[in-house]
Amino acid sequence: MPTLTGEAEAGLTRRWLSPMMRNILLVNALPLVLLAVTVLYLNQFHTGLLQGEVGALREQARIYAGALGQSAVTTLPAPKQAARAVGGRAAAEGDSVQLAPDVARLLLRRLTEPSPSAVARLYAPDGQAIAGSAGSEHGLCPPPGRARRQGFADWLGGWLGIAEAAARPTERNGERGERGSERTAEHVLVIRAHPQLTVPEVSVDSAADCQPAVRERVVLPEEPGSNEAPPNIWRTVDGRLLVQVVEPVVHEGHTIGIVQLTREASGVDRTLFEVRASIFGLTLIALALTVLLSWYLSLTIARPILSLARAARVMRDNAGRTFSVPTRLRARRDEIGLLASTLDESAQALWTRMDAIERFAADVAHEIKNPLSSIRSAIETALRIGDVEQQKRLLTIIGHDVRRLDRLITDISDASRVDAELSRTRPERVAVAPILSVMAEMNEATREADGPLLVVEAESDTRPGREGQPLAVWAVEDRLVQVLRNLIGNAESFSPPAGRIWLRVAEAGRGFVSIAIEDEGPGIPPAKLESIFDRFYTERPAAERFGQHSGLGLSISRQIVTNLRGNLAAQNRTDASGAILGAKFVVTLPRAF
Repeated sequence: MPTLTGEAEAGLTRRWLSPMMRNILLVNALPLVLLAVTVLYLNQFHTGLLQGEVGALREQARIYAGALGQSAVTTLPAPKQAARAVGGRAAAEGDSVQLAPDVARLLLRRLTEPSPSAVARLYAPDGQAIAGSAGSEHGLCPPPGRARRQGFADWLGGWLGIAEAAARPTERNGERGERGSERTAEHVLVIRAHPQLTVPEVSVDSAADCQPAVRERVVLPEEPGSNEAPPNIWRTVDGRLLVQVVEPVVHEGHTIGIVQLTREASGVDRTLFEVRASIFGLTLIALALTVLLSWYLSLTIARPILSLARAARVMRDNAGRTFSVPTRLRARRDEIGLLASTLDESAQALWTRMDAIERFAADVAHEIKNPLSSIRSAIETALRIGDVEQQKRLLTIIGHDVRRLDRLITDISDASRVDAELSRTRPERVAVAPILSVMAEMNEATREADGPLLVVEAESDTRPGREGQPLAVWAVEDRLVQVLRNLIGNAESFSPPAGRIWLRVAEAGRGFVSIAIEDEGPGIPPAKLESIFDRFYTERPAAERFGQHSGLGLSISRQIVTNLRGNLAAQNRTDASGAILGAKFVVTLPRAF
């Protein structure tokens, strides 16, 4: 029957990241980590796309502004320039340079032909519109007559944060609707140029017939130290993302106009849609993995625990005490297997304890019944006879039986308290040699002339740092003294007159210490080496009066040693020829470190 060994159990106890713990961490951490990574990636990616779109559009506007500032200019005489000056900057001395409307309009349209998706407008420094690219008069509204579809696609697009227009290709020339820019009369542009340039703050009025309704505006983080005008980014009610930048038209250090460039950032929306769709797919995959892992966790943890609960219930209700935990659960190499093996061992130990209690109760009843029967018989006989001497002898027998009952009840009470007391008491470090020395001194002070002599032979500790110190064990000192007194008393009752009893302490290897009590008595019959530890078993010398012992001393001693995680065994001392020289009891206890 495969079960977890003690070494495997200790390994599972030392490892904080056990197999079950890894399963639990995987189930709980995987969806959270996946969600956190995708959300962080999406935020940075969205901002990067917008910044890239703004940078490309601004670079395009700079090209337009540079070309217009060099090629679409005209020179005005000073008086004419002064007459045309409008509440902006004052007229300068001599001739002045300004944009030529006809040349600027033609040049702007030629510049915007390679990129029809962008709508460009040119304004004078005072905000008056000068020129615009092809289609700028139609603004950036959807083509007339195109109805929006309503249904699941709109709901899904809205949930993902974009509209249907994100997936539409940009239209060209006459086949595709021309786009303009949204500008309101109230909106004020502030152009930031080089410090040496005088840049006016102007109000730009749009000449477009259609003004898209703005749903929300997007603000990008401003770069520190930048002197450029911030871009205008907004999303219309129909879901389109519009990006607008402005650049000053500069000629020989003077601002002579403003280029406004507007473009629908459909590529940003399309890319963002693809990324969000992939995140949605990953979410579905993560959800599926979570379901599968939860199912796996249920199979590996929840169901086995339920099986253990059913097994425990069956073992509780089983009168025959034959049922055990299923083998497939005890064969597992994780915490469930450890729990199943422990539950099965606990049930077996409980049944063994219950059987022992039943046998003990039966033995106690039998042992108490014998002296009670003797007492009753003696009393009945004393009442029928008139001889005083015989009545005295019967009273003497009654007195012996009463003392026997008292001793028997005392030992039974002691045996009943051992388990409960040891379960509440924590073992401590106890040095063995000093205890044996005190017991030998007490025996020397009280023994008779022909009584046995106790001889103590104790080895010292040989471990580094403890050289010369007495060997110590983990035990409860009072109960250990009780065991040693029982064994020494047993040895004294079998020792010949003026014999010797050896008390030896030595290392037993594998972390244990042995305490041996050896005598020079007749020894133990080989067939009785285990029977002598049974309750109420007595094998006394012929010269000893009956009833002096209850037969529980060795049984209680073994019970105490077993509870201290040790062992008590009996054997015979023999010579080279195999002749028995005496009895030997060996107590083995864990060594204290």
